[in-house]
Amino acid sequence: MLEDRVEAKWIDAFQQVMDLCAIDAGQSVAILSETQSRSLNVQLAELALARTEATYFHVTVPTPPQPGPAILRSTGASTALNGQAAAVSALCGVDVVIDLTVEGLMHAPQTAGILKSGTRILNISNEHPDALERCKPELSLMEDVKAAVKLCRGADAMTVTSDAGTDLTVNMDGASTVGVWGWTDRPGTLAHWPGGIVVSFPAAGSVNGRLVFQPGDMNLTFKRYFDSQVVFHLEDDYVTGIEGSGVDARLMRDYLDAFGDKNAFATSHVGWGLNRAARYEALTMYDKRDCNGTELRAVAGNFLYSTGANEFANRFTDGHFDLPMMGCTIRLDDRCVVENGKLTS
Repeated sequence: MLEDRVEAKWIDAFQQVMDLCAIDAGQSVAILSETQSRSLNVQLAELALARTEATYFHVTVPTPPQPGPAILRSTGASTALNGQAAAVSALCGVDVVIDLTVEGLMHAPQTAGILKSGTRILNISNEHPDALERCKPELSLMEDVKAAVKLCRGADAMTVTSDAGTDLTVNMDGASTVGVWGWTDRPGTLAHWPGGIVVSFPAAGSVNGRLVFQPGDMNLTFKRYFDSQVVFHLEDDYVTGIEGSGVDARLMRDYLDAFGDKNAFATSHVGWGLNRAARYEALTMYDKRDCNGTELRAVAGNFLYSTGANEFANRFTDGHFDLPMMGCTIRLDDRCVVENGKLTS
């Protein structure tokens, strides 16, 4: 559908994000990619960096084999740096890493050490640049995300309800909350583009209730909209039952069962999208190879529930679902932040 050729407008978009990251002639930058990275985005990052006059170089590592048994997609936990001590050392020695790995470094095991060195990481999601161009971050988005983070950090409880029957309670005591607005200009921080999202990683034993996924909600690991109703029952963070007679429920049960790991059924994080430029219909507009789904996580007013690893609850697993839900009402204590799928401010 889209040609993989360099367009001047895409270099402009990449440069605008580099400028927001305060990358200039005084900065050193590493472009991190792997052999299966989207080569067009690697080229665009290089051409944009050339305009900033920063000192940059490439770090390219082989794409590792799939570990199995399940196919891993859209995890945010790249394994491309596993066993690559020299590459990690190089990344710790620069001001900025432009992360173009297929899965991204958000939850990779090496990320904490890279950030601790003072390096900041900009993950450019594995999207076609057509989507990245549409979702260029704006300064106003940063203020919206920061305000949402402050609300989450000050709340005792998050409740999520819907007319379809969702009724979820999250104890926010001890939760770790982060917000991403699409760029990073502070040492030791990480951001991803597209951005515009706030997520909280609850402490162990904090999530209970029921999630009712409706046709039109999204499964971003499978890159598809739900066609049928699926119900999750949650007890002390874990999905204890998956109800549904359609293909959606069957696929989810089979996929999670394949890991043979209880933690694949656990809650990873909860949050909501704040990016008004992100489009709900994006999954219908791109071939699967041209879409990683990050834009859908940021759609304004969606409730994002995710299964899988939560390092703040001392849980680790390869299994991961990102499941944005539309039409939900989200409250932090007595304050409504999303009403029937619409931001309240």
